[in-house]
Amino acid sequence: MNDITRKIGLSLGADICWPACYEHIMRRLDLKVPSPEGTIRFDVERVTIEPFDLRQPVKYDVVVDRLTHWYHTSREWIKKGVVMNDLYVFNNPWSVQANEKHTSYAAMMALGMPIPGTWMVPPKGYAPNPDLKPTLSRYAKLFDLGNIGRELGYPLFMKPYDGGGWRAVTKCDDERALKRAYEESDTMVMHLQAGVNGFDRFVRCIGFGPQTYTVLYDPSAPLHDRYTREKGFISASDEEHLRKITLTINAFFGWEFNSCESLRKDGVWYPIDFANPCPDSQVTSLHYHFPWLVKSYIRWSTFVAATKKKMRKNLDWEPFYAVAALDLPFEEKLDRYAKIADERFETARFEEWTARHLGHLDEVAWEFFQSKEAKEAIRQKVAALFPAHEVEQFTELFYNRVQQWREDHRPVGR
Repeated sequence: MNDITRKIGLSLGADICWPACYEHIMRRLDLKVPSPEGTIRFDVERVTIEPFDLRQPVKYDVVVDRLTHWYHTSREWIKKGVVMNDLYVFNNPWSVQANEKHTSYAAMMALGMPIPGTWMVPPKGYAPNPDLKPTLSRYAKLFDLGNIGRELGYPLFMKPYDGGGWRAVTKCDDERALKRAYEESDTMVMHLQAGVNGFDRFVRCIGFGPQTYTVLYDPSAPLHDRYTREKGFISASDEEHLRKITLTINAFFGWEFNSCESLRKDGVWYPIDFANPCPDSQVTSLHYHFPWLVKSYIRWSTFVAATKKKMRKNLDWEPFYAVAALDLPFEEKLDRYAKIADERFETARFEEWTARHLGHLDEVAWEFFQSKEAKEAIRQKVAALFPAHEVEQFTELFYNRVQQWREDHRPVGR
């Protein structure tokens, strides 16, 4: 039978470590997937940035996008590829562009999730605009920031409505701190969000297609220690609850790769930050958890490419709102939301396909992550972020944590 090549494009920005590991493991896997049309092979290529004719064809079947949330040329090339050439890309570029943290909070409140109380406030300052003065003089109402703070309670958090990797997130313990943070916010449009005071767990759940992974998270630690290596920190039922929450959010917004942060207080999980559709993929922060992420990239991208899964170009929210309108407890609604998500991610088909064609991935990845190529990928990422005198120290730190992962995930018989 003839070979059929599926081309996977990696649209990258500052990414160094995960694409290098992805490429090495794909070469070692040397996948040959039988199909009625022939044997499917995979060709991985990094997408370049250059002028393009809107009518020129796109040579990729799937593009893994890590760039378009901030680099517009690549975003518009991807959008053209989707609408003209039936390109499959994750994540949906229109959803990434349009649905920021503000929209995600409002939508998940509408679905009944226990989002902490959240207010939006007009910006303290404005860029020059000839229409600004007449607009504000006619329609802007004076407001008492302190009253909003008292209604939400302290401590509360001030943060930009559109997020941005912990940008300008401020904990306000009292009214004086709140007013100081607002004075310093300048032209940013800000949210004020009630704190979940007295929480006993802070968990980040990473969703990649139907795959999820939970990590106990410590936001007060240095970046390289925020993803802790704790095990057994939540029950199986809590983990399943967070899986359903994460997949519901991701399916709702068409985000196939996203992370959800939740706090647990008195047995209730409060999602607090879940519009992260280009989540951290670097070994310098994920360390021990990095191999899971690389394998998840491989599983989802090859499944989508091999099966020619159709991309959902439009966001269809009505099935979720139909469930939200039912007179049911939230847990029963969540079960129904998750069922919609599993249908959209084709979870059963994905699990069957990966079991049949990627059964050797775990062992191949286990072998790879002790290699000199793996260590070099780690070193290159460290060198891009750390001072020269710390490169060797932190290369060893992250490499050793990956080796700890290998020890904990040793294949049977190895």
